[in-house]
Amino acid sequence: MNLILLGPPGAGKGTQAKLIEDRFGLKQLSSGDMLRSAVEMQTPVGQKAKSYMDQGALVPDDIVVDVVFEHLAGFKGATGFILDGFPRTADQAAALDRWLSEHQSLIDHVIVIAVPDDLLVKRISGRFSCVNCGQVYNDYFKLPSVEGVCDNCGSKEFKRRKDDNPETVKHRLTVYHGDTAPLIGYYAGQGKVTSIDGNAPIEQVTGQIDALLGTTV
Repeated sequence: MNLILLGPPGAGKGTQAKLIEDRFGLKQLSSGDMLRSAVEMQTPVGQKAKSYMDQGALVPDDIVVDVVFEHLAGFKGATGFILDGFPRTADQAAALDRWLSEHQSLIDHVIVIAVPDDLLVKRISGRFSCVNCGQVYNDYFKLPSVEGVCDNCGSKEFKRRKDDNPETVKHRLTVYHGDTAPLIGYYAGQGKVTSIDGNAPIEQVTGQIDALLGTTV
């Protein structure tokens, strides 16, 4: 069984991919991880990607596709994979379909984790973490019980990611809606899309996915 997870940044794709991986024995394949692996292993396509990554530039579509296909060609998983972060565009999706067809495989389900933009802005721009233990908090949804003191370890030092600000998050959402969201229509035309309410608690999101895939915890 091969899956694609779609959804805007902050929707919880990474969390659910790990849970699906544990439950169903599938392998999570993140586009970012695959790029870093190709660079680390110094494969020919990895060296091409590195030249862009070292400059902080976006890696071109054709190189990303080559990296993913290089990784899939060496994938030995018996049960299947979960693609997270790929494809991002209709051209990448079409290339993936062609590659899988050539290798007698296909995508079985495309799971869309849907969350309203305004909630995502709060989820991402409001998050901060304890410097000492890494416990994550949020200005809107989960503050420490005692202001300025970590519930987990008692530390008074916290940090925020520089790119976790409303302007950056809104830009990332604009890019998602322009480039990646059209994939929902692409895969809906193949009858493969199921939309999941990502606004629900994590365990309920997991339950919706379990119901789709035919197994519950």
